[in-house]
Amino acid sequence: MVPPEYYLLLSAAVFCIGLFGILTRRNALLFLMSVELMLNAANINLVAFSYVWGNITGQTFGLFTMALAAAEVAVGIGIILVLYRSFDGVDVTDATTMRW
Repeated sequence: MVPPEYYLLLSAAVFCIGLFGILTRRNALLFLMSVELMLNAANINLVAFSYVWGNITGQTFGLFTMALAAAEVAVGIGIILVLYRSFDGVDVTDATTMRW
């Protein structure tokens, strides 16, 4: 049986990798992938605590988080397509020229 501390350590590592990706990358696709990593880290935490406490509430919230991630990807891909069509690339720093 795997102790819950291992799940929390894995979740913290995945969250830190996602946070590092958000803070250092300029590519919009990698930015979205980093956000997905952070959401998956939250899901690992929810399921681990659900397992520890013996109820299903954390797993239910994990399913809602997965639905949120799917909606985020759908909106994010639309934004990336508009960014690519407008600037011929997916660099998020190019979008600052859209300010007025």
